[in-house]
Amino acid sequence: MASNFLYSTRDQKFILKEWLDMSKVFEAGRFQRGYSVDDIDSILENAMKIAKEAVAPTNDDGDTIHAVYKNGKVTVPESFKKAYWTVQENGLGSSNADHSDPSSLPLTVMGATNEFLAAANAASGPYAMATTGSSGLIRDFGSDKVKNIFLPKMYSGQWAGTMDLTEPNSGSDVGDIITKAFPTDEPGVYNIVGTKCFITGGDQDITENIIHLALARIEGGVPGTKGISLFVVPKYWPTEAGEVGEFNDVNCGGVEHKMGLRGSATSIINFGEDNKCRGYLLGNAPVDGKGAGMAQMFQMMNEERTVTGLAANAAATVSYNNAAMYAAGRIQGRPITNPKSARVSIIHHEDVRRMLMYQKSITEASRAMISMSYYALDIAENTSNEDERKRAKAFVEVNIPIVKAWCSDMAFLSISEAMQCYGGYGFSEDYPIAQQLRDCRIYPIWEGTNYIQSLDLIGRKWMMGGGQVFASWFAELEKFVADNKDDKILSAQIALLAEALNQYKEIQAAMVGYLGQGKFGMIGFFATRILKATGHVYGAKLLLEHALIAQKKIDEIGKEHFEYPYYAGKIASAKFFAHNILPTVGTILRVIKEGDNSVMEIPEASYLLE
Repeated sequence: MASNFLYSTRDQKFILKEWLDMSKVFEAGRFQRGYSVDDIDSILENAMKIAKEAVAPTNDDGDTIHAVYKNGKVTVPESFKKAYWTVQENGLGSSNADHSDPSSLPLTVMGATNEFLAAANAASGPYAMATTGSSGLIRDFGSDKVKNIFLPKMYSGQWAGTMDLTEPNSGSDVGDIITKAFPTDEPGVYNIVGTKCFITGGDQDITENIIHLALARIEGGVPGTKGISLFVVPKYWPTEAGEVGEFNDVNCGGVEHKMGLRGSATSIINFGEDNKCRGYLLGNAPVDGKGAGMAQMFQMMNEERTVTGLAANAAATVSYNNAAMYAAGRIQGRPITNPKSARVSIIHHEDVRRMLMYQKSITEASRAMISMSYYALDIAENTSNEDERKRAKAFVEVNIPIVKAWCSDMAFLSISEAMQCYGGYGFSEDYPIAQQLRDCRIYPIWEGTNYIQSLDLIGRKWMMGGGQVFASWFAELEKFVADNKDDKILSAQIALLAEALNQYKEIQAAMVGYLGQGKFGMIGFFATRILKATGHVYGAKLLLEHALIAQKKIDEIGKEHFEYPYYAGKIASAKFFAHNILPTVGTILRVIKEGDNSVMEIPEASYLLE
């Protein structure tokens, strides 16, 4: 079949054992009774085994059989069901949301295991991952009654969970939702009426119940996002004993026919077609028409945004690994430096190597960003030091839009380069890259488009805490440069990062200047490119950090050691990124300073056919 799961645990082991101080996580908070750093290898190897043997074989079924809607019900490929339960039963799914379970994994480790699962079959992963996120909302905001009803079954995976925000009339602008909630005679229980669309896993035949975390406006709620509340709306209403009861008037109106992720049921969900749909309010009732729903939902949205970047990078990594393997074996052409020599594999050609190094550096930078975000979250959730918790949470706030948008945008470009390595075969569905490219294209759109992420970065994260939050985040990059500018191996690349950081500060100053002139539209015009520049400087810093560690290791083991190619590759990734991707920051600065506004100045009719 077309798919080909090629993956390794090596880079994850480097991150978790050589770069991040995971002992700080394992020895803090709830993890003290569970795993330790010594368990990392076995956890990763077990997750890789499950991904390879249980999940990867289902990937072709998702792409060819699809999630199918018929007679008001959705069925998924039969193989998905076994894969789902294998993941859940081996502790790689929603049980990790149970903070009382000593075997639950830190987010940093779980991020690594989720990457393997997403790479093996991106369409099957959301069924378990969304359950993890939705059960976390109930855990943190639900009453004891609601927790007791839903969490045991959701932690085990017996009941799945979803996140229901989008409606046909309100996509990115969530405040325009019209789904309504009406109080019943039972305290905390509301009748729910409305329609949601693009709901991942909104219906399926894997689990016996599906628990929708749905946003709705209670009568009297103020307009916009402030008037929204969050409800736990099961497909089947639980009995007093906590088992599946009567149908709760939650109907699937169809599934989207997508270009990728076809085994993931992206559903239209109708609540209360017969006015018999009920849901539990999550948290307290609105005060003065203001609900807590959007603030609550942001917890899961932010988790899902990080997972989106992770899934995009997983697709890019599968594509890179396949492209590298193909290039090493595909005999085509002769070296440009010696046209009369024998034919060689295409990995010897300069441009193929450029494409491979582009992919390698992008995937490694993305993995570093994602892992660092999870690490900061683990620290924030488990440290006893309040100042450290606040710093870690603020760091994650800045990282989230970068991880979601930069990683997903760059993943698609990376996969495109993998397809180019294959030549015409890459464009064929008989080879693995075509599906990865199709699957990956949703990630820049999912969980808030990447333009929204860029507005979040500039409009909120730059300004958070009077500008101090982002300033502290940026200062970490500057400190890295100051501490390592004289490194004997990487000083030239660190100097390039220093130059890019100065250019970034000029970008910020230019934007302040536009705002001072009342040119607020410039934010919308340049926001996406500014986020790209932010990802470039951050990715360069992390790759150079890795390279410094790798060089020390090479100094210890020598060039004859079997691990030398891995560490040499880490250094090469950092150098390539610094010389070939980072300079884009300077180009972005020039464009911003020039301030071309032609896209807004032309008449609207100029965009349209006559």
